[in-house]
Parts: sequence; C-alpha cells; structure tokens
Amino acid sequence: MTDMQKKIPSLSSNSVRLGALLAIVGGFLDAYTFISRDGVFANAQTGNIVLLAVKAATGEWSRSFHYILPVVAFIFGVLVSEIVKIPQIRQVLHSYRRSILILECIVLTVVGILPSSVPNIVVTVSISFVSSLQISTFNKLDKWSYNSTVTTGNLRTATQAAYSAFIEHNPEAKRQFKDFFGIILAFLFGAMSGTLTTTYIGDKSVWIVSGILVIALVLYHRDRGYLRNPITEK
Repeated sequence: MTDMQKKIPSLSSNSVRLGALLAIVGGFLDAYTFISRDGVFANAQTGNIVLLAVKAATGEWSRSFHYILPVVAFIFGVLVSEIVKIPQIRQVLHSYRRSILILECIVLTVVGILPSSVPNIVVTVSISFVSSLQISTFNKLDKWSYNSTVTTGNLRTATQAAYSAFIEHNPEAKRQFKDFFGIILAFLFGAMSGTLTTTYIGDKSVWIVSGILVIALVLYHRDRGYLRNPITEK
C-alpha cells in the first residue's frame, strides 16, 4: 500500500463513513421527490402507505395511484437485492455491493437528464427502486443493523444506546450512540441539502447525490482493489 493510499480513508460495506454518505443520499432523495415529485417519498414507504390510505379514504383514487407504484417499485428492489446475492450471480458481478452503488448512481444521473415533460411517477418509481436496493444491501453500521434511508429506527437505537452509555456507563453503547447520532445528523443534512438545492436548482439537483455515490464508489473497498477477491469480499 502506497503512502497516498494510506492517506485516503477506505470504506467497507459496514463502515460509519459509508453509512454517513448513504444517509446523506437517503435524506436528500426523500426531500427531492417530496418537493419536486407530487409529494411522494422516495424512501419512506410508511409515509407513502399512509398517504395512500388517506387518499383512498377520502375518495381521491387518482391521487392514490401516485403512492402505489413507488411501494411496488420498492418491493421489486428488495427482491432484486436478494437475487444478486445468489452465488452464481455474485461471481458474474464480481462485487454485488459495488454493482448496486453503480446502478444507483446511473439511475440518478439519468433522472437528472430527463426532460420536465416526463411524468413524475416515472422518476419516483425509479428512485424508489434504487433506494430499496441501497437499504437492502447496506444495512449494517459496524456490527449493528441500521437504515440509510429512514431515520426512525436509527433514532430509537441512538436513544437506547445513550441510556446504556450515560446511565449504565457502557463504553460500547457510547460508541454506538456516537455512530448512530452521526448517521442521524447526516440524514438531516441530506434532507436539508435536498430541500435547498431542489428549490433553487430544480430537478438536476439530483446530480449532487450522484456525485456523492461516485465518492463512495471510489473509496469503497479501495484497499482491496477494484476486482472482487473471493476470499476477502463477503
């Protein structure tokens, strides 16, 4: 490993640095689709299901359609994330996690290119699909389960860890609290950035998160090389 490589922090699939980058992406995309794409969430399918129920209960059937397809796309993305873990497919992809990041980056780049005449539902379905791939593929923060696209569970975990750290004086819980608090702040930063840039730049602001994903790709497994090592990559 060269001196230059030692100066560049690498990212494993469960590193806090990668988790923070993906949390920024998650918060950004939810704000982006909510503001610019008919008030639909890219990641928060709980919100979409609630809004679907509200529209259906009030008889706004045409509006409820906007919330059905993103949920279906999210489910499809989860299924795809499981399929790519099949050993034969993993061998073809070399690194399925890196392949997921590349696919997400490509889709978001294309979304920014699409003309404004393209229906919003096309964009929200596309983003919901790649977001579900992200949440299903990158779901560990160190050794703990976390979510890079929704913050409710992370907030619960951070609160429980804070109690154990400061009331029971558990040093491991203190580290967990710091990591999860950082993820929550990253998600908040992403949502604020998504709000401001979408408001002032418009649809092409989604390229910002494409750039963040490129950074994650460059750093991810940098120390293991860019071709899959069957011994070290899991």
